[in-house]
Amino acid sequence: MTDPAPVGEPDAVPAAPVPPVEVPEGPPAKLWDRMREDPQYAPEHLALEAVRRLGPEAAQWAARERALRPDAPPEQLADQAVRKFVNHARLSGAVSGAAGLPGAVIDVGVLAWTQARLVLHVAAAYGADPTHVDRATDLLVLQRVHKAAQTARLALGVAAGRERAGALFGSAADRALGRVMLQLGVRLARMAGLRAAKRMFAKVVPGAAIVLGTWANSSATKELADRTRALYRAGGPRPLPGPRQP
Repeated sequence: MTDPAPVGEPDAVPAAPVPPVEVPEGPPAKLWDRMREDPQYAPEHLALEAVRRLGPEAAQWAARERALRPDAPPEQLADQAVRKFVNHARLSGAVSGAAGLPGAVIDVGVLAWTQARLVLHVAAAYGADPTHVDRATDLLVLQRVHKAAQTARLALGVAAGRERAGALFGSAADRALGRVMLQLGVRLARMAGLRAAKRMFAKVVPGAAIVLGTWANSSATKELADRTRALYRAGGPRPLPGPRQP
């Protein structure tokens, strides 16, 4: 008598693919160098570079989304951008909040860069040109680095001039690294909406760092998102005839 054929094990159900976790993108290395050499104008340098680098990304995103969903209202596109970058802000606080003072400085730099991406994407969602030089002014006013657009434009002009001078003649005399990191961290923390600088330094406290970083980052970014939507929803600043960023 022939033995019955062995019964095979049921086929395993393939696991559903896990979507990759998007790690927040930080400022490029050359921008970090520029901000470290000129920490007083770190927010202005960041705003100028954000429009150069991130403006085209935001414009392409908006064009792609409108092609895929031509009936989608601006509010829906803005919702999408806000959700994405608030999540990025939350993640940046969890990732780098426990790395001590240098990590705290990196964290607020990544946060300010993420917030710039949010502002430019929301601007594009409402039809403003995210590649126009005026968006750098909007960034500094929305992030409350400057109270008025005129003051922001003046500071951007100074920063652009110092950027050109640095490229021609090199950086100024070296300063103590600790002092530079302190000044840079405070300027970026204020830009990112962490109004009390001691919040940033509290991130170096073991145990409290990750929780504080996550909460402060997402809270500051949500507040910025509300201000940005109010500005562009109301048909806020539109690019006037003039130069674009190179």
